[in-house]
Amino acid sequence: MDKLTIAETIMTDFSKRTCIMEGGCEPKRYLWTDAFAVCNFLELHRLTGKAYYKEEALRLVDQVHHVLGRHRSDDSRSGWISGLSGEEAEAHPTIGGLRIGKRLNERKEDEAQNERLEWEQDGQYFHYLTKWMHALNHVTEETEDPKYNRWALELAKTAYDRFSYETPYGTRRMYWKMSIDLSYPLVPSMGQHDALDGYITYLSLLRAAEKYGNLSEELDIVTRMEGLYQMASTMGMDTADPLGIGGLLSDGSVLAQLNSLQKDEVPSDLLHDILGHAEQGIRRFLAEETLKYPAEYRLAFRELGLSIGLHGIGIIEQLLETQSVEGINEKMLRSQLELFEAYGPLQEYIETFWLDKENQKSSTWTEHLDINAVMLATSLLPDGYLRIV
Repeated sequence: MDKLTIAETIMTDFSKRTCIMEGGCEPKRYLWTDAFAVCNFLELHRLTGKAYYKEEALRLVDQVHHVLGRHRSDDSRSGWISGLSGEEAEAHPTIGGLRIGKRLNERKEDEAQNERLEWEQDGQYFHYLTKWMHALNHVTEETEDPKYNRWALELAKTAYDRFSYETPYGTRRMYWKMSIDLSYPLVPSMGQHDALDGYITYLSLLRAAEKYGNLSEELDIVTRMEGLYQMASTMGMDTADPLGIGGLLSDGSVLAQLNSLQKDEVPSDLLHDILGHAEQGIRRFLAEETLKYPAEYRLAFRELGLSIGLHGIGIIEQLLETQSVEGINEKMLRSQLELFEAYGPLQEYIETFWLDKENQKSSTWTEHLDINAVMLATSLLPDGYLRIV
């Protein structure tokens, strides 16, 4: 089968399995996976012209807000996380943030942390919220309805205000994981690329806000974006984690597209830094030779994150050939892109490996089926997630 047909099958199965359609079963929502799924459905609509894929994306957005924007069924609290109700809550579904969608309820503030159990407990992740902002922005571009961008902007304001804090030394930092109601940190350490990803995502939100007439000034996103950039500047980008490397490359492709649109609003050296660290990271990752391990010892969604990011290199190359990318050293950029030519087979290898039905029988695939399958579909049809223009 061709990649489009495979992606259609994957996303149709995902929709049935997680109950996006109303009635018949309890919805199974998980914010990271659903953000990629929204982009996939929109891309399937663009490629096939089938209206129900667009309807599925919009239905999923609504379901995420009504499930993950509200307290859990096993919680003593009920209603919207924001505390709003009625029409006001419906008009601002993201203003209180969105739950991760983990299997277990969150750890209470006075409970001791169990590091292993924390991975299974609910709360809010900043880097999941930025993925959802990204997905909402794509919905605005597809529908030309500014409300989705507005919801993303409101989420951006809340996320920055509740996840970031000022240290006694006058610097700003971010928590990695917050409680469901954003009242206390669950994991106080700072995610390595959270601020960088946030900065680039907020840039995208502002670009869409200007295009569709949203009044982002009242939310003061620019000030928060500047805070994210300052925090990102204090964090190293080096990583050998394939998902982290893929995130850098995905952010790099978005940044290049923003450079082509917003001219000198983007720091001139940031794209070069991202690509340089990502290329070093790939070399370190390959040196570890984990791709030689059998499927049982590998995590598909982490490798597929890298595969998705590698598709972003092609977008940057196309931009260089078709339009001016302001604020960059074109000679240096072309030299950096040449280094990634050697990794073309890597992207193809990862997709082929996880398309293999035998490898999909492994416990590491089946135990994380939804996120693995949806990210595989994203890698097969990456433009829906990566392209913002």
